[in-house]
Amino acid sequence: MSVYSASSEFPRREPVREAPSPLAWARDRMAERTTRRLEAVGHRAEDRVDHLGPAWHVVAWPRGFVEPTTDATETRVPGRAGFLAIGPGGVFAVTVVDQGRSRIMLAGDVVQVHGRRPPYVSDARRVARRVSAALTAAVGTKVPVVPVLAFVGSGVLSMHGLPKDCLVATHKELDRLLAGGGDRISADTAAKLSEVASRPDTWADRYRWYAGAQTAGDKRPSPR
Repeated sequence: MSVYSASSEFPRREPVREAPSPLAWARDRMAERTTRRLEAVGHRAEDRVDHLGPAWHVVAWPRGFVEPTTDATETRVPGRAGFLAIGPGGVFAVTVVDQGRSRIMLAGDVVQVHGRRPPYVSDARRVARRVSAALTAAVGTKVPVVPVLAFVGSGVLSMHGLPKDCLVATHKELDRLLAGGGDRISADTAAKLSEVASRPDTWADRYRWYAGAQTAGDKRPSPR
């Protein structure tokens, strides 16, 4: 006696997945190349910190820590990477800009490249405030964080006045820039802050505290 099986006569068909459109495929490939390039650029800047010796620590930013700006989708505006540099000089939030061969002009807070003015300086300050708020909440005491803007590439960097409260340098000068602040914290404290910054739970509530931190940080203190 044979047993009829619908599945044996009519096998179940897997749903057909549509291939991505050529435009979507090209965008994905471009995004992958951009990500790899930014990672490589970030590593070049990190290597300069390694020159400072074992008292300095590099901690990668959490994924999604920095929101893209309106200019981030423009192909002619350099992308960004970043990390934390923690050592005797203190805690530094380093925003790394992929300059490539582009000429960049800096005048105070204004950065101009290819006729555009991406908000690199204000973004670097905002990231530093976010890092400070996260570390402060984690350790229970105020942790100052210095914003740093580092340009990686072979293009010309013309500086006509530096921004306030934000350090700027090419990646080749980054180690000297960080060491120039002297010894502000002990090597033991730097190691402990690095360990705290490396814990995922330090950044778990970043969206909650960021709203308040940004509002407070955007207001300049009144002169006394």
